[in-house]
Amino acid sequence: MLETSARLLRLLSLLQTPREWTGTELADRLNVTTRTVRNDVGRLRDLGYPVHATRGAVGGYRLAAGANLPPLLLDDEEAVAVAVGLRTATVGSVAGIEESALRALAKLEQVLPDRLRRRINTLQSYTVAVPPPPDRKGSRVSAEVLTAITAACRDRERLRFDYHSHDGTASRRDVEPYRLVNWGRRWYLVAWDVQRGAWRTYRVDRVEPKVPTGPRFAPRELPDKDLAGYVARGVSTASWRFRVRITVHASAEFIAERLPPSLGPVEAVDEETCAVVLGNNDVEMLAVWLGALGRDFEFDLDEAPDLARHLRVLAERYGRAAGGYAASRGTEPAPA
Repeated sequence: MLETSARLLRLLSLLQTPREWTGTELADRLNVTTRTVRNDVGRLRDLGYPVHATRGAVGGYRLAAGANLPPLLLDDEEAVAVAVGLRTATVGSVAGIEESALRALAKLEQVLPDRLRRRINTLQSYTVAVPPPPDRKGSRVSAEVLTAITAACRDRERLRFDYHSHDGTASRRDVEPYRLVNWGRRWYLVAWDVQRGAWRTYRVDRVEPKVPTGPRFAPRELPDKDLAGYVARGVSTASWRFRVRITVHASAEFIAERLPPSLGPVEAVDEETCAVVLGNNDVEMLAVWLGALGRDFEFDLDEAPDLARHLRVLAERYGRAAGGYAASRGTEPAPA
């Protein structure tokens, strides 16, 4: 009986790979006859596993989706990956799944062998998850909203939803949804806005889907092959309070390595000069990033007067600090 049980687990493990197996292949893997394979397949079906069979020269067995979720077999690496994913979900950007993730994690850890439990516990002990900042807790989205949007993307059905812009203005949108993009701790929907006749990016935490969905649509060519970069560029320029174009005396490659893509695009002017469109809701943070460039820069003072004033304040502040340090040591400050 034990041998039969072990063989069923091995058969189930083979069938869970995304392919179709012939009876002969399974018999060779299990070192049994094809008749035994047929009997074992019948036992799996009795246990609730939907094993489909096709006849003919190219026929075989495969595990299909069923009405109920049967137990799954995971190898060591898969078990570690699932456990790490479940722990990450408890502090992620999707709201409403924390309790479910913890329940599933408890079930998984209960049956993990010691060697895997030690690996996962070590990973947890020496890593720290950063929770959402206070101003981002409201940007989390529910799993139901994500599911509704991805289903519309999959089925190519127009999606209607109420949308609240950054200033609180509400509007009704009718779009052709294409992709969800997870950027940082936020989710974005890339869609074709039917009324505006243009591509748009929507923050999913501001979306309230309406049912039923609209009619099916013919797919369009995506606005960019790199949708992650497309969203990053669009989001970074969408709602800045302060924005300025900076000319930097350094190559585009050098500056791109020093700045996160969320700040703005870097454009090469020549081999030794580039242009950066920086933006932020805080002029002081803009000044911080300008200091991080590590190279000389210039910009139109009339375009960003607030930034120019703040840089003058910083120059005076740094000058006083350098002068005080020099005076305490009885030396003159070094020329700028």
